[in-house]
Amino acid sequence: MLAIGLMSGTSLDGVDAAVIETDGETVVRTGKTACLFYEEPLRLRLRALLDAAPGLALDDPEVVTLSRMIADRHAEAVAMLACRAEIAGFHGQTILHDPPSRRTWQIGDAARLAHKIRLPVAYDFRSADVAAGGEGAPLVPLFHAAMAATLEKPLLIVNIGGVANVTFLGGNGAIFACDTGPGNGPLDDWVRRHTSAAFDRDGALAASGRVDTVRLARLLDDGYFARPAPKSLDRLHFSALITEATESLDAADGAATLAAFTAAAIAAVPMPEPPKAVLVAGGGRHNRAIMAALRARFATPVQPVETVGWDGDALEAQCFGFLAVRVLRGLPLSMPGTTGVAAPMRGGVIVRPE
Repeated sequence: MLAIGLMSGTSLDGVDAAVIETDGETVVRTGKTACLFYEEPLRLRLRALLDAAPGLALDDPEVVTLSRMIADRHAEAVAMLACRAEIAGFHGQTILHDPPSRRTWQIGDAARLAHKIRLPVAYDFRSADVAAGGEGAPLVPLFHAAMAATLEKPLLIVNIGGVANVTFLGGNGAIFACDTGPGNGPLDDWVRRHTSAAFDRDGALAASGRVDTVRLARLLDDGYFARPAPKSLDRLHFSALITEATESLDAADGAATLAAFTAAAIAAVPMPEPPKAVLVAGGGRHNRAIMAALRARFATPVQPVETVGWDGDALEAQCFGFLAVRVLRGLPLSMPGTTGVAAPMRGGVIVRPE
C-alpha cells in the first residue's frame, strides 16, 4: 500500500510528512517528503501545554483548540505531498508520557484530519501498549528492522529528537530498544532562554563552550539511568535537575554540557554486544557537538543515516506510515524487547472520513 506517515515530535518544531510503500512488514520504497514548520505562537502554546498537561482534562478548551489546530497543520502537510495514498498514520502531539501511571497522551483531532484529507487515518498508537503495562515507546524499532533488513548486524540506530532513543538490531534477529534520555529538547529550551535563537543551529553554540564535567556527572546521576531497559520517559523528565545542575553556567558552557549529556546518556545504554556501526537520525545528527561526543564514546563508526541512503529528517514520519499499515492488518506495533510489554502488542485506531 501507499501510506502517508505524519510525525510531530517533542521538539515541537512542526510536522514531518512522508510517503512510503509497504505491506507493514517490508519496505518496498520510500517516496516524497515534506516539512511544515509550526508558527511561533502555536509552538509557544504547545510548549506551555507540556507544563500544564498533568492537571488538564481531555475536554479542556485549550486542548480541544490545539487538537484542531494540529489536525489542520497536518492536513496542510499532507497537501504538500500531493500524493494519492490509501491510508495515513497520524502520531499526534505528545503532551504527556507517564507509563508508571498507565498514561500517555497525544493530542490531535484524527476525525477532523480524516475529513480534511479524505483518507482513513490510523492514530492512538501508544495507548494499548501502555494499558498492557508496556512503556508505549519507542515505536520505531520494527520499522528500523524493516529498513535495515539488508544491513550488517549488530547495528545500533539512534534517533535524537526532543527525547533520544535507540534500536539495537542483533545478528541473531533480536531487537532491543529504549529511550536513552534527553535529546534536543533540553538544549532547545536552554538556547531559547539564553539567546535570541530557537535552537542551536549545527551545534555552533555547544561547540564554542566547555563541558562542565562535575555538572555532567550530576545530570547522569538521575535515577532513570539505573532503570533497566526497556524504558521510556517524558520530555520534561530532567527539567528540574537541569535547572539545578546548570545554574550560573553561561550560554555556551551550558549548551556544551547539555550536548554532552545527550551523548553520554546514549552511550550509557548497555548493549547485548558491541555494534558494528552506529547510525544517527533526527535533528540531533545536525548538531556537531553531539555527534563529536558520540564519536568519542563509541569505538565503532558513528554516521548519519544518510550514509546508508536513509532520510534522517523523514524517518519517524515514514515509520508512522509503516505502522498505519500494520494497524490496518492487525499486526503488532511493539514487542517485549522494545517496550517491555508482556507479549507482542497490537494497537492503534482507524477513523475514516465521514
